[in-house]
Amino acid sequence: MNDGTAPRQCAAEAYIRVLSQGRTLEHALETLPAHKALEARDRAFARYILATSFRRLGQTHAVLSAFLTKPLEETAPYARALLITGATQILWMDIPPHAVVSSAVKLAEQRPETRKLKGMINAVLRNVDRTGRQKAKMLPPQDNLPEWLRTSWRKNFGPAAMNRMILVGLETPPLDLTVKDPARREHWAGELGARILPTGSLRLDKIGDVTALPGYDEGAWWAQDAAAAIPARLLKLPAGSSVIDMCAAPGGKTLQLAAAGYQVQAVDSSDPRLKRVRANLQRTGLEAEIHSGDGRKWKPREQVDGVLLDAPCSATGTFRRHPESNWIKDAGDPRKFGKIQRELARAAAKMIKPGGQLVVCTCSLQVEEGEFLSGDIQKNIKTLQLDPISPDEIPGLENALTKRGELRLTPALWNDVGSMDGFFIARFRKSG
Repeated sequence: MNDGTAPRQCAAEAYIRVLSQGRTLEHALETLPAHKALEARDRAFARYILATSFRRLGQTHAVLSAFLTKPLEETAPYARALLITGATQILWMDIPPHAVVSSAVKLAEQRPETRKLKGMINAVLRNVDRTGRQKAKMLPPQDNLPEWLRTSWRKNFGPAAMNRMILVGLETPPLDLTVKDPARREHWAGELGARILPTGSLRLDKIGDVTALPGYDEGAWWAQDAAAAIPARLLKLPAGSSVIDMCAAPGGKTLQLAAAGYQVQAVDSSDPRLKRVRANLQRTGLEAEIHSGDGRKWKPREQVDGVLLDAPCSATGTFRRHPESNWIKDAGDPRKFGKIQRELARAAAKMIKPGGQLVVCTCSLQVEEGEFLSGDIQKNIKTLQLDPISPDEIPGLENALTKRGELRLTPALWNDVGSMDGFFIARFRKSG
């Protein structure tokens, strides 16, 4: 199929996988044999459809519901996926409607469970084309955020910040890079046509094929959101210090620590994800010891000068880059991950020499995995004292500091230059 049907089929199948298996958008696509067979342009098209489907899922669902005689959830999964991805293209992607409808009907015909539904799919998508855009204009962007997150963000950040974050989530994010050698930052900004952000990351307005950019093959930089690059920079130790990067995969922070001259041990419980850490180290020519293991049980040979703990979390702060994330999580996830985060923090404290540092971070916008986590560490791990982050360490983000000296980053920040992911960062010093 070279009429655009093949990437549309991949998008629909991946949509089902994301929601039924709780997989990331990338994983759902990359594990589809049909997706691997696509040309690069069609793979990008499939991803664009899928990402936009999740960015606009609430509004698209509401539009479709107006043209259905029964709830969308009661429709066969593949038919539902064809309706969502098809309506997304018509409503939000400016794709010629006739091509969208024709492909959806063709795909419905190919499966016994949807063949009898092709007439309904045809009629609904044609109605979306005729009057759906007008209906969509009447729907608030807040519809694209699950209610439990809407309630949480409104309560903890206020209505204005919540609305800014929601609007940020509707846009394709820029590409951020971390340069291996800070002295070469201006050189690579010029080579790549990038701007230098206040915190030192490079930002390109368009993502494209990262591997085709100047400097990729020689390992001069790596892709890393500007917010994700901050925690490693807040580990303030002399060059040559021994550090552990806990929950290290896919390795961006490991690369930062190695490039800063530390002796790095990277620990992660996922062997497949550690392969990416090894590949990134090889590409950049940086060195780190790799250890496979659960950070709650794994022990270093001896105590180290510092630990960077990027703890597993609900990852609600990454919805700009992973628009599916908010739709595969629920209100119970922060509490579930919170238990793991606290166990990892207790284990990390034991790995550090007296006088050493611990930086704890999560890519979450939930206070349970940020402010509450930091408070719990301060209260229950007696060997750790909060080491406040100072304004001069975070240029351009001074207003993101909490009263206690932690850092609360949200997508409501830096709106004029493309925003950033949501992160919480706290630094501690070990007594003794």
